[in-house]
Formats: sequence, C-alpha cells, structure tokens
Amino acid sequence: MRWRYLLLTAAAAALALPNAMAQNPKGGGGKLRIFAVDVEGGQATLFVTPAGQSLLVDAGWPGNEGRDADRIAAVAKEAGLKKIDYVLLTHYHTDHAGGVAQLIEKVPIGAFIDHGPNREEEGPTAKIYAAYEKAIAAAKLKRITARPGDVLPIVGMKATVISSDGRLIDKPLPGAGEENTFCAESETRPSDTTENSRSTGIHIVFGKLKLIDLGDLTWDKEMELMCPKNKLGRVDVLIVSHHGMNLSSSPAYVKALAPRVAVMDNGAKKGGSAAALETISSSPGLETLWQLHFSEEGGQELNTSDDYIANLDGPDAGRYLELTGSGDGSFDIRNSRTGAIKHYPPPGKR
Repeated sequence: MRWRYLLLTAAAAALALPNAMAQNPKGGGGKLRIFAVDVEGGQATLFVTPAGQSLLVDAGWPGNEGRDADRIAAVAKEAGLKKIDYVLLTHYHTDHAGGVAQLIEKVPIGAFIDHGPNREEEGPTAKIYAAYEKAIAAAKLKRITARPGDVLPIVGMKATVISSDGRLIDKPLPGAGEENTFCAESETRPSDTTENSRSTGIHIVFGKLKLIDLGDLTWDKEMELMCPKNKLGRVDVLIVSHHGMNLSSSPAYVKALAPRVAVMDNGAKKGGSAAALETISSSPGLETLWQLHFSEEGGQELNTSDDYIANLDGPDAGRYLELTGSGDGSFDIRNSRTGAIKHYPPPGKR
C-alpha cells in the first residue's frame, strides 16, 4: 500500500507540473519563443513554450505557390519543431485561414481551435471556411471550439480566450478592472457584422510576462471590452490588431494596455495605417514599435526606425521577428533581416 501511495503521489505531481509551468515559469529557466512570420499582411504567429509545445495563430493566405505555408514550415523547423500542436484560427478571412490546406500538407498538426461556424455566409469567406472544413476532415484532425474565459490546453504558458464568435469575457482578468480614462479619446463606431468582430483573441501569461493577440477584433468590440472599465489591465507585448488597420486599435484599447512593445504584422500596402501608427506610437510607456514591413501609407514620418522593421523593400523578402521571453518579465526581440537583438529588462530594472 505504501508503494502504491508513493506511485500515485508521484503521478499527481507529474500531472500538476505542466499547469505550474504554464503559470509560474522560473526566470532563469526555459524561454517562451514567439515568431511573427511574414505572410504579407496576413497573420501567422508561432508560440513555442519551454515544454516544447506549440501554438500557431492563423495560417496566412492561400495560393502563391504555397508561399505562406513554406514560410511557416521554415520557421517551425528553425524552432526545432517536428509538428505544430495547435493552430488557432482567429476568424475565417482569407489572410488568416486561407493557408490551412497548404499548411496541413507541409507540417503535421495536432488540432485546430476556432470560434465555431462561419458567420459570413456569402462571398470569399464562405469558400475559405468550406475549404478549411474539408481540409481538416480529410486529415482527420481534432477541432476545438473556443469560448471566452477558456484556458487553451497549451503546456508551458497560460493562454486565456478573451473574445470568440462576437462574445467577450464578462469579468476583468486578475488585477484588471480599473476605470479607463482613454475611453473619452475613442469615438463610438457602428457594430461590425463581418468575421472580424468574431475574432478569437487570447491573453497570454508566462510568469511575469504578459502578451495579447486579439486577431482582427474591431473597434466596436474593443470599446465593449475596455469601457468604462479596462478588463485586460496592462501588457508587456501587444500584437497589434488587424495588421494596424484603422478598423481597430482604438485609444481605449491600445493606450489602456500601455504595452512596452507593439508588434505589427502589416504588409507593405496592407495595414500600418497612419491613424493606427499614431495611436500606437503615442501609447504611454511604449518603448518600441516593431513592424514586419515598412508601411507605404505611414511613410517616413510614422513608420518605426528601420532597425525595427523586418522587411524594408516591399513584398516577398520573408523576414520575420523573434521574441524570446523569460518568466521574470524580461525579453529579447531579434530582427531576422539584420540579426540584431534588442533586450528589454524585467519591469523595475529599466
């Protein structure tokens, strides 16, 4: 009986370890790696935890001779992955879900996470959704429906669903809930009826490091989430919504989050709007804006420094950004175009 007790105790400890790692990684231990893959104004953001598990947020565009799937596969290989455990589709627009079928052919995938049925029943989005369903059925892949408040089954970080299928968390995250003074700077806009407003967004905690990615969640939904009270609190890293288009990135959202760093997955001619660049750059406490491309709309005045842009010369260079985070709240960002690394020390040691 004593041996049986010891075995059960050891098993319970082993099962508890992943959850502990997700919420309290050691500052000097494993790292969280995040790759912003260049899919030319779409999204493909790869998270790799110290436990070796992986989450890809979106799969880029279809076509282009498999360009986006090839870029994702190359980055996954560089990260040491033989498979991607989970692919989260924020929504079913072409630049986010279009690359699914090609990606499945390139990289083994464990399961897909999405918001449920497509809500745009006509046009190109309906075709992309049909192709997605066909591809995962043919590959016999598991499909998980995300709901606000869910914690995704990723070992090594805590990823909480903030928005999904037009619904939002109804209570503030721990430590959040303050009155949001930036609501007064944000105009009221009509409700968005496209798939953008259905985006599945996540809030990630890795020790003291906090990040957020809400996909293409629109301005009206940001206002619901952040006004009159800020339900998200502050973050260290903001993955800029909607590629930096002016359909998102309200002051009530961006400025209340007060990120140290913003990462924008824009293309040369898609995203990186002047209004969004101005809002992000004026966010309190922002140290650096990083961009996947130089924005033609932003011009020399509004784009960030060349040192913080992965692709300067238009499309098809395919350079990416890599963030390596520690549980003590510090992180580094590497520009694959230049090889240069910028270090961000833990909060309180800046």
